[in-house]
Amino acid sequence: MSDFVLSPEARLDLLNIWEYIAQDNIDAADRVAGEIRNAMAALAQNPGIGHYRKDLADEPLRFWRVYTYLIIYRFESKPIEIVRVLSAYRDIRKLLD
Repeated sequence: MSDFVLSPEARLDLLNIWEYIAQDNIDAADRVAGEIRNAMAALAQNPGIGHYRKDLADEPLRFWRVYTYLIIYRFESKPIEIVRVLSAYRDIRKLLD
């Protein structure tokens, strides 16, 4: 059983991240995807880590950074729900609305 669930948007985010990086380097895409997955597993084991960003989300979501990506998750749900995985360079507030 998984310690976390991915929203459909988060699944698509991960695929898009991998495809974007893989255009230049498949090994790097695999490495980044693996690091993000490892971070998700760590969040599931320690759901209180990360921080709230009231400037980015009206609902109580936690944020955790991996490279230039933000894992955005609901830690109150069991298992935790990964809502989105987004580049920190994007308009996060707009994407979460």
